[in-house]
Amino acid sequence: MSFAGWGNFPRRQGELETLRDPAAVRRAVLGGGPVLAHGAGRSYGDAALGAGRTLGLRGLDRFLAYDEASRDLTVEAGVMLSDVIDAVLPRGLFPPVVPGTRYVTIGGMVASNVHGKNHHVAGAFGAHVSALTLVTAQGDVVRCSRGENAQLFRATIGGMGLTGIVTDVTFRLIPVETAFIRQETLSAPDLAAAMRLLEESRNRTYSVAWIDGLGKGGLGRALVFRGEHALRADLDDDQARAPLRTGTPPRLAVPFHLPAFTLNRLSASAFNELYYRMNARREGMRVVGYLPYFFPLDGVAHWNRIYGSRGFIQHQCVIPRAGSSAALGEMLALIAREGNPSFLTVLKLLGPGDAGMIGFPMEGFTLAIDFPVSDDTLRLAAALDRIVVASGGRLYLAKDARQDRGIFDAGYGEADAFRAFRAEAGASARFRSLQSERLGL
Repeated sequence: MSFAGWGNFPRRQGELETLRDPAAVRRAVLGGGPVLAHGAGRSYGDAALGAGRTLGLRGLDRFLAYDEASRDLTVEAGVMLSDVIDAVLPRGLFPPVVPGTRYVTIGGMVASNVHGKNHHVAGAFGAHVSALTLVTAQGDVVRCSRGENAQLFRATIGGMGLTGIVTDVTFRLIPVETAFIRQETLSAPDLAAAMRLLEESRNRTYSVAWIDGLGKGGLGRALVFRGEHALRADLDDDQARAPLRTGTPPRLAVPFHLPAFTLNRLSASAFNELYYRMNARREGMRVVGYLPYFFPLDGVAHWNRIYGSRGFIQHQCVIPRAGSSAALGEMLALIAREGNPSFLTVLKLLGPGDAGMIGFPMEGFTLAIDFPVSDDTLRLAAALDRIVVASGGRLYLAKDARQDRGIFDAGYGEADAFRAFRAEAGASARFRSLQSERLGL
């Protein structure tokens, strides 16, 4: 069979073995040859494609424990974030950090140390993980936390599944009064204004900017969305009838890979113009459901098919705050000049880096841009890489499908330490992905 990450690039031939309990995970690890855990397949590139056997963990889907006093929830690694939200939100609880989709596994969130729109105040998901259980290269079942096997814990947070296979995770939930978000929409005429608005939003819980990547209305024309968990007093009569409702699955879907000719500069420009005008008209404060605020793309099932059968790449970098204005401006100018179509360009402000030897977040601005796969866009992505490295930044491994080892090593200061740790633990021979082979990890 052939399978791939969310970007449908690259594709790999092989079998995806489904495991259903921790004992099966241990037998698989001891079965010989390299293995790699695979969750919901939402990492974009080759991070979750095994160089040997790929082990699907969606069968590890049980809720194990909940401590009401601490709000610590323990679930198996294959539990979906959507299932966690469905279970806890009606009880007035919410995950501390969520990425841009709820269709990820909790194990995958640990492996990628995902961040959300609140990184500047809450850090990444790993900052809220109190403990996890890992099957090591020797088949040992090890409990890890900041006080127990601390080095292995730190290497595993954001370690892209390369230190062992996580079988369960304990993390802390946050209390909420409602399932709604008090959203404030602001428009920005250019990149400098968008960055200034995000800086001014540092005391807000959530903030994110959508950027017009083709620059028709001005380079970096943007919409900034600030958010706070709404209180019951913020809701209108209809919302107040079910203040903790979880929402419904998407009703729209892209039924097949669209032909390549449907995505071009003209169609992308038209979409960006329409999106900007529709949302600019809604400037100001309004109360919205948590689904459209946190997971707008989940509203259309299989949206990745918009980019056609060759798939797409996402170039997501983080640039340190010093020098970020010049670097991001250079990147957007290059993208606009090349005219490569993109429906999605997102800018966020990250806080200080946190747990993880090869964790992505660092204090600065992160820019994410989708491109359909083509020779031109791969060349453009490589040119963007050089701007990132020159400014002291790095690329997000969960979105990566093509950076080379030189770019990776330049951005991740603990790359060699991570390699040494893996070698000493016997993990480099046992846990291998196409990405780890490409980056020499």
